[in-house]
Formats: sequence, structure tokens, C-alpha cells
Amino acid sequence: MALKTFPLGFPWDTSDPFLFCVHHLDHYPRGNADLGPDASLEGRPLGNDFTLKEGWRMYHGHTVPGFPSHPHRGFETITIVTRGYCDHSDSLGAAARFGQGDVQWMTAGRGVQHSEMFPLLDSHGPNTLELFQIWLNLPRANKLVEPHFKMLWEESIPRVAGPGWELRLVAGTVQGVTAPAPPPDSWAAIPENDVVVALVSLEPGAVFDIPEGALGSHRRIFLFEGGGISVEGHPVQPGQGAELPEKKVRVTCGPQACRFLWLQGKPIGEPVAKYGPFVMNEPEELNRAVEEYRLTQFGGWPWPYPDHVHPGEKGRFAQYPDGSLTEK
Repeated sequence: MALKTFPLGFPWDTSDPFLFCVHHLDHYPRGNADLGPDASLEGRPLGNDFTLKEGWRMYHGHTVPGFPSHPHRGFETITIVTRGYCDHSDSLGAAARFGQGDVQWMTAGRGVQHSEMFPLLDSHGPNTLELFQIWLNLPRANKLVEPHFKMLWEESIPRVAGPGWELRLVAGTVQGVTAPAPPPDSWAAIPENDVVVALVSLEPGAVFDIPEGALGSHRRIFLFEGGGISVEGHPVQPGQGAELPEKKVRVTCGPQACRFLWLQGKPIGEPVAKYGPFVMNEPEELNRAVEEYRLTQFGGWPWPYPDHVHPGEKGRFAQYPDGSLTEK
């Protein structure tokens, strides 16, 4: 087996049915009264601060780090927050505060606006944030479905463990264990599409076997933390990804513990036309998406500010478009 490896850039290079993945790791200082960093923002290009300075970034935020209101159409976002918190607000009236292992799965479908802000809730100590956002494409038939917003709470996400390794299963089935159901119109909602999203942790010297995938599935791992690994004897260095064959693959951790993300799925196999936050099949569909957003704002913005954050004392919760509320 000739193993194809590649560097992890920003964003990470994924394969169909995935569009890309970003990994945010920010070591924020203590929070201030506005839930932003209790530190000077002087010298940062606020509104477009993607340079790691003093261990953290403001992204598009001016007071609180994060991504104020912006639109999406034609795909899904899977947001895994392993450390810290994310405040979600959207044009459907849905809202959430999630983190510490929670996952939000949003089907943008025909169009939605949302904001993703990172409130710094600890006013006494550091506020580390680790977040993965995966863009999963939608097939042509589902590009314009009704938007859907779902929470996979940390308590509901299964863990599969073996000697020296643990896997957190966000999507798919591994070793007879199945993750919570994805949104109904997702490519991942069809078991035959063989979609797997999982975070794998290995102790030094541990061995983990990635089981055989379905015929035609695209499979990649992304080694984002710790030391190197070998995949069927081929070295993969920290900060690299590897494209895997369909057969069972043995991963062996080196002398330092490590973590990697595993993405798998059968390709949709349709043309992809992308323009910023819109992903369709044909260029003319992108033009229509931009025009419809200009005219409708995908339902408008019902929140006081584009960078809306929830009160600091609020715990983990989700408020759904139908008015139902879940508090954790």
C-alpha cells in the first residue's frame, strides 16, 4: 500500500462528501464583563483577526471572539467543541450555548443565517477553546431542503475504547456502536453512505484498527495533536493527514500520545460550485443564492446584535425554532 499523506493547512483538505474542516485552538485569557478577553486588543486587525497572537485570535469578532451573523446555503456544518463554549444564534430563532464535548449539526439547506461566538465565561482563569467545524455537502436533491438544527450533547455521544485508545463517535457505526442520528436530510442519514465522523485518542504505543470501509468510500485521518503515528508501517507526522484505502488499516502510535480526526463517507459524486458560504452544483445556482440572500436575508436577523452572545450565567442549552427548550 502506498500511503498518500498531505500537510494540514487552514482549512484541512477533505474529500467528497466533505467540503473541508477547520480546527480552532485558542488559549484565551480570562474573560471580562462583556465575555471577551480581559486583555488589550490593540494591534489586532479586528473584524479579520486570524493571526495567532499571544495564543489566540478574535476571528471576525470585535468584542467577543467568533463569527458574527453570516449566511449558508446548500450544505451542512458539524461543529464539535471539545473545550470552551460556542454561542449559536440564527435566523430561524434558534439559539444554543454548547461546548465541553457537545456537537451541533446544522443543515443549512435553502438558506439560514447564524452566528458563532466564543464567550469567555471564566473571569478568573484561562478560557481555552478547541473547536472543529466540518462542512458536509448535500446532494442536489437536498440542496434546498428546510434548514434543520440539532444538538448532539456530550452525554449522548458514544465512546468506544480499547487497550490504550478511545474513540468519540459523532456519526456512523464503529464496532457495533452507532452514533446519534444526524438531521433527516443529511447525506449521513443514509447508512449505505458509510459516513463516519470520529475523534480518536491514542496512548503511546497503542494500536487501533480502522475497520474496513464500504466499497468506494473516501477515508482520511488528520493527525492534529501529539507525536507521530504509523499507518500500516508508513509514517505520518504531526500536522499531516493521510488518505486511507477501503481495507482495514492498522494505526500504531509512537512514543508520544496523539489525537486524530477520522472522516469517511461515500462520495456524492456531483459537480460542486462554491462561493464563500454558498455551495451548490452549478454557477448559475450561486448567482441565484446571492440574489435571494440580498432580497430575503434568509428570514432576517431576530437578535439584537450580529455578534449576539447569551448571558454569562446561562448554562448549556438549546432553544429550537418551534420554541422547545433543552437545558443541560
